[in-house]
Parts: sequence; structure tokens; C-alpha cells
Amino acid sequence: MGYLFTSESVSEGHPDKVSDQISDAILDEILRHDPESKVACETMVTTGLAVVAGEIKTNAYVDVQHTVRHTIEKIGYTKAEYQFDSKSCGVLSAIHEQSPDINQGVVRASAEEQGAGDQGMMFGFACKETDDFMPLTMDLSHILLQELAAIRREGKKMKYLRPDSKSQVTVEYTNDWEPIRIDTIVVSTQHDDFDEEKAMLKQIEADVRDILIPRVKKKLPNRVKRLFKDDYKLFVNPTGKFVIGGPHGDSGLTGRKIIVDTYGGRGAHGGGAFSGKDASKVDRSAAYATRHIAKNLVAAGVADEVLVQVAYAIGVAQPVGFYINTRNTAKVKDANGNQLTDEQIAAKVQELFDMRPFAIVKRFGLKNPVFSPTAAYGHFGRTPYAQEIEVFYEDEHTRQESKNGQTQFYKEVEFFAWEKLDYVDQIKNVFGI
Repeated sequence: MGYLFTSESVSEGHPDKVSDQISDAILDEILRHDPESKVACETMVTTGLAVVAGEIKTNAYVDVQHTVRHTIEKIGYTKAEYQFDSKSCGVLSAIHEQSPDINQGVVRASAEEQGAGDQGMMFGFACKETDDFMPLTMDLSHILLQELAAIRREGKKMKYLRPDSKSQVTVEYTNDWEPIRIDTIVVSTQHDDFDEEKAMLKQIEADVRDILIPRVKKKLPNRVKRLFKDDYKLFVNPTGKFVIGGPHGDSGLTGRKIIVDTYGGRGAHGGGAFSGKDASKVDRSAAYATRHIAKNLVAAGVADEVLVQVAYAIGVAQPVGFYINTRNTAKVKDANGNQLTDEQIAAKVQELFDMRPFAIVKRFGLKNPVFSPTAAYGHFGRTPYAQEIEVFYEDEHTRQESKNGQTQFYKEVEFFAWEKLDYVDQIKNVFGI
């Protein structure tokens, strides 16, 4: 037997994820009006209450109450019996202006020399385990809950489902990190009350085994389906009843699920959360940039697994540190046939990717309102896509349309642009692959 490795995910109805989604919804709404805004928005939710706080510098006016309630409604908290619902919960705003001490380091006369919004280190990771270059345990944990949420919204089966849920997947690996089999799956889901607890547990477990898991397997490539042997362990609501959930069952805070948001414990994490922060905060934008580098390196065949670290000083544009670790999986050589070291690989990569905050924001279009979809089911391993959205300003990229005598502006933006494999050819050329 090799290793047993585990990752977890939480659903959009988990209280911490409710907070993340509110924070990113407010961020996006502000950016729809003023793309130059600086936002650090935190949210706390509990029984019957959502509290929004943070520092914002913007020319926009946003209806915080409406944005919060709309987000909660979209998640599925729409019934008074949940003790937290979109229509009746209290919404408190304690937002104030961004500190001028921070702003002076971020905003410069030359946009290209924009300084990092904070100090710190950020990590990106990619491996060849899955088609999206994510750890298998993380991918499966997310897919389980995405399908569970889809079943809940369809309303045809498992009609007792409520929004809060968690999953956990353990995979057995060889010593070389090749997945062998699914060892354990854990699913805990909030549900309506049942008259009989034993019957309830039996019903939910049967539905997870016979409805949820088959739906998940249909979405997987054959090489992953084969890992589901008959001997995997399944735990469903192992503590028993899970009627009380969401913000009524546990308070939620923005940024408390940073491992769920990233790589499920594989790779590394610098400690900074993402949601509610505009792209001048390198906690977010540089984490996206390092993932982009790692994914393109693995896709290009430089290594089977890549960890990238970058570090910044607040107010300074150029990174103070850059590091790559291929964990002895590198496959590239120099002109003399000698294996390239991670140090040599990092030097070549630094020539390809401009890691100044300004360049990262421009590369991925991060002044656009593209953040709400990231706030549940992970920021990485997602499929990039373009979509036209309504904005409330005009620039060279907007188109206008007249409706009912009013001019409306629309802009096509890219979501999850850091997941694009757009540097593969350049990397292959640099490394002679």
C-alpha cells in the first residue's frame, strides 16, 4: 500500500462559502460601476444576520442590502425555517474608505509601477492527475457537491436537500503519486426533518450511493471511473441528523476555506484569502498568476508536477522572490543533455512571465467583475469562458445599446482566464520541447 491522501470541499450553502459569495458579489457589483475601485470586503453570517465590513475606495454607489439578499436567495436560503433567509435576515454594513497609507503604495503616477497591495507569498500548483491539472482528491470533492447542488435545484429527486453540505475524498496512491483507487468518500448534507431518524439516514445514504455517485461518475473520464472499486468506504451524515445547518448552525466568515479554494492540501498556501479582494491585492491576483504558470508548465511537459511561489513587499511592483519546485518530476534538459535544475527552470520562466501586479491584472482582465463564480467550488481547475455582461461605464471595450430611451453598456469579459493554456507553445519553445 502507498499513501492515503484526502481533500475536502464545502457547498455554496456552507456558512463560510455564503460569506465568500457575498463578499465577491459586492466586489463584482462595485467593479461593474468603477473598474478602478479598491476593495477589501469581509462578511460574517450567523442566525438571521449578515454583517459586511471592510475598506473600499470607489466612485460607485452599490446597494449593499440588495446585493446581499440577492446572493443569499441565489444560494437557496429562501425559507424562514432555515433561521437565515434572503427576505428576513438582517443586513448590517460597516464599510469604510481604504487607508491612504495603503493606497499611496498601490496607486502610482505610472500604472505599470503599481505596487503590491500587501506583502506576502503566494503559491500556484498543478499536476497531471486530472484533465484540468488539479489533484484528483480536490476535483472529486468539488464535483460531488456540484452535482448535489444540481440535484437540489432540479427538485426531482432527493427533495429533502437543503443548501449546506460537505464532502471529503480519500484516494490511495503509489509511492510515485499515481492514483490506485478511491478509498473513502464522505458526504454530509443538510436535509429537511424526518419523522424517523433511522429511516432518514438509510434513505439519504441510499440516495447518495444510487443517485449522486452515479451522476458524478458519468462526468469523469474512464481512467478516473476505474478508480471506483467495489470496496470503497462511504460515510453519509456520519453524525446522524443534519437539519440545523447553514449560518444558523454555525457562523460563517469570508476567507475561512482557503484550502478548499485552492488545492485541497496538495501544493502549498501562503495564507491569504481571495474573496472580497480586488486584484491589487496580490493575495488573490498573484495566486491566480502562479497557478497559470504551474498549469502551463505541466501542460507543456516541463514536469509532471509543479509548485510555484512568488513573494512581494507592500508598495513594490517587482516580486522579491520567485521559486519553482518540480518535486523531482522535471523532464527538460539543456543543450548538452543535462537535466535542468529547478533553479534553471525558474530563471527561464521569469523571462516569460511578467509578475508585476499591473501585468497580472492586465493579463487576466482582473478589473472586470469576474469574481463571483470563483467563490464556491474552488478558484482553480475551472473551465475558462467568455461572457457579455452589463456594466455602468463606457470604455474602448464596451458596446452600447439603447433600451427604453436609456443607454446601456455591455462588455465581453473572460472568467477564469488564469486557467487558459495560452503559454504552452511559448514554454515549449523556450525549453526546446
